[in-house]
Amino acid sequence: MASLHPCSLDTLIDAYKQHSKGVKGLRDSTVCGYERLVRLFLRESLGEDPIDPLHLRPPDVTQFVTSMRGRFSPGSMKTVRTAVRSFLSFLRMEGSCNQSLEAAIPTEAHWRLSTLPRCLSDEQLQQVLASLSLCSACAFRDRAIVWSLATLGLRPGEVAALQLEDVDWRQGTIRLRTRKTGRGAVLPLPHDAGRAIVDYLRKERPTTEERCLFVQHRGDRRGAPISRREVSFAVVRALRRAGIDTPIAGAYVFRHTLASRMVRRGASLKEVADLLGHRCLDTTTIYAKLDVASLREVALPWPEVHP
Repeated sequence: MASLHPCSLDTLIDAYKQHSKGVKGLRDSTVCGYERLVRLFLRESLGEDPIDPLHLRPPDVTQFVTSMRGRFSPGSMKTVRTAVRSFLSFLRMEGSCNQSLEAAIPTEAHWRLSTLPRCLSDEQLQQVLASLSLCSACAFRDRAIVWSLATLGLRPGEVAALQLEDVDWRQGTIRLRTRKTGRGAVLPLPHDAGRAIVDYLRKERPTTEERCLFVQHRGDRRGAPISRREVSFAVVRALRRAGIDTPIAGAYVFRHTLASRMVRRGASLKEVADLLGHRCLDTTTIYAKLDVASLREVALPWPEVHP
């Protein structure tokens, strides 16, 4: 690490990424998200190249995290703090900082399960699905993506990673090669989602040797795999076309909507967790708030107050 004092920002970031993947075992998508925040932190704290992490001071850490509060929700601030803590831990292991920098990360008041799941109503969901146009560019692809999200509760990255071989048409299933749990899964393929995928493959998918199910349609990257951002863009286009103002402007609104509908129809939290691929059942407990009938049964009677 001595050769990195001072060094360019890219050199320091590359060393951090190698550590995060090789030593910490973080996923590429996680490291990518952390990288954007760490780059911003270092530029604001140390300026232009060359930079020297030995010059970082506790006030730099506190000031950066505090400045992010205006850009992120309380829930998202956890990611900001985790990214900064991850980078400072890397520096400490390399002998480039001490414990005081990590201790300078301010806490954020945020209570788990303090809100309701942000999802679409049944009427809004039907409005979105009914408004999916087949006349616009990438129309069949966007329609297949939205149906896959709405009926399977997939994450955008899981949709982008689907391969042609992952769809078993005889068995009526779809395979997810890897999820956040670290394991794959095989899910039943709903009829509407399957029909939308068939239409896309037959009528719109470009001729390409790429085995990813969903690919780019235009420009120099025609036939290349789409990214999870493109999956979210497809959702944004669909919601805008339907004229719906949603609590989440992205693909996760369908994931939360599916889970909420399952709970309302009597599915157990274990069933919801298995479908969504939650590592821990605690992540799914927020949907218990939607089971009003069960909540009434466990609620304690309100004591009568006598004057």
